[in-house]
Amino acid sequence: MKSTQYSDKVLDHFKNPRNVGEIEDADGIGQVGNPVCGDLMWIYIKVGKNDAGEEIIDDIKFKTFGCGSAVSTSSMVTEMAKGMTLDEAYKITRQDVADELDGLPPIKMHCSNLAADALQAAIDNYRLGTNPEIEVATSCQLGVRVILGIEKFFGTGVYDHIPADLEELREKRVLVVDSGDESLAFAVKLTEYTGRVIVVTSAKSIPGNVEVRKELKRSEVKIIHESELIEVKGELDEVEKVVIHDNDEDENYDLFVDVVIVLDYRG
Repeated sequence: MKSTQYSDKVLDHFKNPRNVGEIEDADGIGQVGNPVCGDLMWIYIKVGKNDAGEEIIDDIKFKTFGCGSAVSTSSMVTEMAKGMTLDEAYKITRQDVADELDGLPPIKMHCSNLAADALQAAIDNYRLGTNPEIEVATSCQLGVRVILGIEKFFGTGVYDHIPADLEELREKRVLVVDSGDESLAFAVKLTEYTGRVIVVTSAKSIPGNVEVRKELKRSEVKIIHESELIEVKGELDEVEKVVIHDNDEDENYDLFVDVVIVLDYRG
């Protein structure tokens, strides 16, 4: 799908959103915001029981401030979840929502596809009494990006895919660029092979969906916030260090690493 192309389903849910509104006596509320893009959404759920005595989502509504993709994904997730058991609804992923909409532009997949996170937050709010307000921050700089020197090291220290043999990365210093949930989950996986895993993200807080954030919090992954990778340096086809730009301080600094992971790199 082209970066600016929307499916007919996305457009339909944007023009004719389902289940818009607020449940005043909601059993669970989930509020998700992405500070990078400014999208903000609420999911309200009313819990009932089916004939088998299982707790189900009896009613669900949403409010969203954001782009067309944010509205469409919110609308779709309410249609998907209504009537489901809480366990079934909790398993709905961002990818599930995108698939039901016949796809989303890649940039919107990461920036505005937050409805599944809001639904999980609402269920957690009902079950656990957790704070309904969560921040889901992912890098929105997923289109054209320029990383100086990166092409020189492809296959010898820089990967734009998950390596087939992770043993190659054992005990190495690995930098993973936040390009969405897959990259973040991979960073957690890498801690089984090395204790020196770093994620660089433009987000101000821990990025990723609900489950990914939980895994990151439990892991030994170091996260560099409000930053981006701008250059890869080394000698004789071996990565030695990278240059990181700190967006908050507006300054650059060197970081010594052995391997750089930039999934789905598009320079």
